Amino acid sequence: EHTVIPDRIEAGTLAVAGFITGGDVILEGVRPEHMGSQLEKLREAGAVIEIIGLNKLRVIGKGKIYPLEISTSEYPGFPTDMQAQFMVLCCIADGVSQITENIFENRFQHVNELQRMGANIKLRGKTAVIIGRDKLSAAEVFSTDLRASAGLVLAGLIAEGTTVVKEIHHLDRGYERLEEKLNSLGASIKRMVHARSII
Repeated sequence: EHTVIPDRIEAGTLAVAGFITGGDVILEGVRPEHMGSQLEKLREAGAVIEIIGLNKLRVIGKGKIYPLEISTSEYPGFPTDMQAQFMVLCCIADGVSQITENIFENRFQHVNELQRMGANIKLRGKTAVIIGRDKLSAAEVFSTDLRASAGLVLAGLIAEGTTVVKEIHHLDRGYERLEEKLNSLGASIKRMVHARSII
């Protein structure tokens, strides 16, 4: 008998969401041992991480968010599929962060959309330099791929005002009812079915 392992990318996305919003979140049905590089970077950024048994994880966001240096690589290294979500974290970190993308080309398409929200990001080849600021501002932004869409939803959680994320069919390829899970943690997200967007 076999069981499908939990999705470490979805778990990581929810962990980042909890941290950047200053939350105290318990994730159930996860495999923390599959998330080593993500948890290491969350701790570096200032998160309090508690591993509870074999399949629970507590993430507490409090106080200062510290800048990070991230290089994507194959498992068990830092996953390219968490690059956009951690870039959002770096956008509000206290200092200068760097994210180097070593797996895919053209994986920084979300940068332009984050810049619409006030993010200070400069691209240097395969490296993004992110100068953190206190806050992001709401905007209408467009998803360009699966993980970029998740990153933009997270950016909307911390932006002042109402952010509209369009073309969320990308999001649905990799997440099951992400907005419902985030709403259960206190977010205010509404799916606009016909507009293919969420607010």
